[in-house]
Amino acid sequence: MGLTSQQVDIIKATVPVLEQHGLAITTTFYKNMLDEHTELHGMFNTANQVTRHQQKALAGALYAYAANIDNLAALNDTVELITQRHASLYIKPEHYKIVGTYLLAAMKIVLGDALTPEIHDAWAAAYWLLADLLIEKEASLYRSAGDWNDWREFKIEKKVPESDEITSFYLKPVDGKPLPSFRPGQYISVMVDVPALNYPQARQYSLSDMPRPDYYRISVKKETGVNPSNPQAAGHPGYISNILHDIKKEGDVVLVSHPYGDFYLADFDGEKATSKNPIVLISAGVGLTPLTSILNTITSKSGQTDRKVHFVHGVRRGSARAFKDHIQNTAKAHSNLKVTFFNSLPSSTEKQGVDYHHAERVNLHKLDRNDDLFLDDKTTEYYLCGPESFMTAMKKQLLELGVEPARIKLELFGTGGVPAS
Repeated sequence: MGLTSQQVDIIKATVPVLEQHGLAITTTFYKNMLDEHTELHGMFNTANQVTRHQQKALAGALYAYAANIDNLAALNDTVELITQRHASLYIKPEHYKIVGTYLLAAMKIVLGDALTPEIHDAWAAAYWLLADLLIEKEASLYRSAGDWNDWREFKIEKKVPESDEITSFYLKPVDGKPLPSFRPGQYISVMVDVPALNYPQARQYSLSDMPRPDYYRISVKKETGVNPSNPQAAGHPGYISNILHDIKKEGDVVLVSHPYGDFYLADFDGEKATSKNPIVLISAGVGLTPLTSILNTITSKSGQTDRKVHFVHGVRRGSARAFKDHIQNTAKAHSNLKVTFFNSLPSSTEKQGVDYHHAERVNLHKLDRNDDLFLDDKTTEYYLCGPESFMTAMKKQLLELGVEPARIKLELFGTGGVPAS
């Protein structure tokens, strides 16, 4: 059931209120809900709670929802991002009832008498309008996953160091059943016990290899200076990743979700890439993981052997670059694949032209417009992954070079998209 015109007007009138008090509302909401529903801790990223990233993201989402209440199509990309993430955490309809109760209660606590019965009722209706939309979309995702609709036990079959920061984890299902395919570029959620917190935590990790029936591979960066045995470090974004590195051993079991995510190779048909459009894969740091999945898919025996591909990657130093030999060997075996490495701080032992090509951060203006970026072909697709500031900069450069926004795909673990400038 939609909103009445009066309710739409009320919601739009509260936009300035959310701009001023949104963060206070979401901070109160999360604190009270998690204090009274401790079973929900595993669904929420503790680091994002400590840094207030989660609270800020929700405040921004509420503001955007209110501002676009009469044009919800403007939020389609955000809704897709949220539902994919929710599905990877197995959010269910009953969770929305809890969230709605505590969100409206937080509004009352923060706004007091300013939250009149009319405003309360309008926001209750608006909340359930959005919640029902999310529930419906998430139900569709669960149906598409077949009988895999809950956390599944996977064994860490092996751990393989890929650089001085990144280790690959080969995950095999304990039940031995064949794994479903996924769209190259997607992620899985991994749930691990955290004794120091007395509750589990889940994180999303991009799959870093092409789809295979017997294992999934994730490649995880270890953060320096984070002790996974110290609960005081739980607010660090790398806390769970370091548990995987330092505490989880080969043979240990973790819980894994079905693959999800709205960042993926667009022309993958479940078995192979089908397009011949040129593609440029641009990443920094550990952001190369989903793009390596895409690269491996395109260059596999069943993939496109003549599709023009350029793999561009940046790191501070060469020792931090994962899959270097694999990427270079793949390029040697495929004449259609070009590779460009940027090192912002190359060591004295690294040779330009061998270990890296440019001694600076990734700068697309240093690449040839047509030979490297394929700008003369208006069907070329550009995939970006890395820190948010990196993707913002790369998108800005591509737009400056005349690339249409629709041909730029990017991975962002969060709420909303990356701005154009």
